[in-house]
Amino acid sequence: MPASARNLLVIGLTAGADLAQFQPVTAAGAAATAAGNAVGFTTIEAASGERVPVAVLGTVIGIAGGNIAAGAQVEVHTDVTQVVTKSAGVAIGRALHAAAAGEQVEILLIPN
Repeated sequence: MPASARNLLVIGLTAGADLAQFQPVTAAGAAATAAGNAVGFTTIEAASGERVPVAVLGTVIGIAGGNIAAGAQVEVHTDVTQVVTKSAGVAIGRALHAAAAGEQVEILLIPN
């Protein structure tokens, strides 16, 4: 079942590269790096140079890069379009339900 999201604040950023829908991004509009910080998640896909809405407060939809348990902290995966259970990186959010690899997961953002 697809996840839902309650975006409380959405800002517009200029995409620094082609971005996928539900991808974690930096404040500069670039793809977040593996285990790195993210300001929020894209709500649609965008080509480089296009403006893209980015949810930065509330809950967002992410794509699980592996099994994630409900309540687990998540970080940016090595496939930077996805998230995984936090191991040694920056916690960018908390999963609100369990998800398997490739599934949508609702994430409560942790402002960084």
